[in-house]
Amino acid sequence: MSNPQFDIIVFGATSFVGQILSRYLIEQYGLDGNVKWAIAGRSEGKLVSLKADLGAPAADLDIIIADASDDAQLAAMCAQTRTVISTVGPYALYGEPLVKACCEQGTHYCDLTGEVQWIREMIIKYEAQAKASGARIVHCCGFDSIPSDLGVFFLQQQAAQQFGAACPTVKMRVKAAKGGFSGGTAASLINVAKEAAADPALRKSLANPYSICPTDFRPSRRQHNVKSAEFDADFDAWTAPFVMGAINTRVVHRSNALQHAAYGEEFGYDEAVLTGTGLKGRAAALAVTAGMGGFLVASVIKPTRWALEKFVLPKPGEGPTPKAQREGFYDLRFVGISADGKLLRTKVTGDRDPGYGSTGKMLGEAAMCLTFDLDAATPGGFWTPASLFGHKIIERLEANAGLRFEVMESR
Repeated sequence: MSNPQFDIIVFGATSFVGQILSRYLIEQYGLDGNVKWAIAGRSEGKLVSLKADLGAPAADLDIIIADASDDAQLAAMCAQTRTVISTVGPYALYGEPLVKACCEQGTHYCDLTGEVQWIREMIIKYEAQAKASGARIVHCCGFDSIPSDLGVFFLQQQAAQQFGAACPTVKMRVKAAKGGFSGGTAASLINVAKEAAADPALRKSLANPYSICPTDFRPSRRQHNVKSAEFDADFDAWTAPFVMGAINTRVVHRSNALQHAAYGEEFGYDEAVLTGTGLKGRAAALAVTAGMGGFLVASVIKPTRWALEKFVLPKPGEGPTPKAQREGFYDLRFVGISADGKLLRTKVTGDRDPGYGSTGKMLGEAAMCLTFDLDAATPGGFWTPASLFGHKIIERLEANAGLRFEVMESR
């Protein structure tokens, strides 16, 4: 890339999250400052409408027409910018051509995918090319998986300061959260279920906690996976499976691998939802487990999957209202256990709906960090938020995006 016109292009700006992200960028960074950015998508009419909705501050916002299936348009778009943010999903259906174009041209890229099978495929196909061109590719820059990935990074940084070494065991528990569900997320979940139902090899890969780690990184430690109601003595509460755990744990393990096993060669990590204490907590954990199991089964069977898509799940472009996004929040609790039994408790909180209001801000700050905060010598390749951004994005998230990273207890 030589003197591109833009610093950042938001591709898929008229998607549900794309609109939230665009509003965040216009409110936080405007157009007359140091950040040159534009919106892009396949529908000129929708882009013009979005620009109008953003109001007077967006009067000079540039529009770029590019279709996810048009290689020439994608290449032309990538040539105009240092970084592309993609909100066009499901990524397994629509995301590969843009990743390919970025890797070919050395354009940096970030997204909010949680589709671990697609991430693995992109790494296998394009990592060598990204390293050669200098393109830094960073998946999972939304609620999955920045709070988990940077939450573990933050805890381990604190452990190094307080204990003199990383914690070989870390757990994340969702203490509380309030948020909505969008059509884009629903479409991605359904697509993963479709692919897994038709491909035994994919089902095996999805069960591998190290599936997106470099091939030479294969610890022998068996990773715990909360699959049903469990009592967790470290939190003195019942737990249930966390739907985002399947992607978050994989990203955290890749972060450990890319940081040369900074968390330990045999590092263990798992995630779950806290449901309370006593009989009530156990009943809630069983109910959550049954609900998740029912959804997964329904997603795999063709007739019930059709019924879910037709009558239950939101359509692409639909999602929580602005009021619901503002009223949303999340509170994630982490515990790290040192090799000699010491405990470190930390938390990560966010001030908006996790999947949308907060994700839009996290994605925007990830793009800013990717574009402006890294040393020019930072190599290309497929990174994770923690392994590439580290403390730099924590500073941005706390300053601009309503997240807080805090130490609660050390003993």
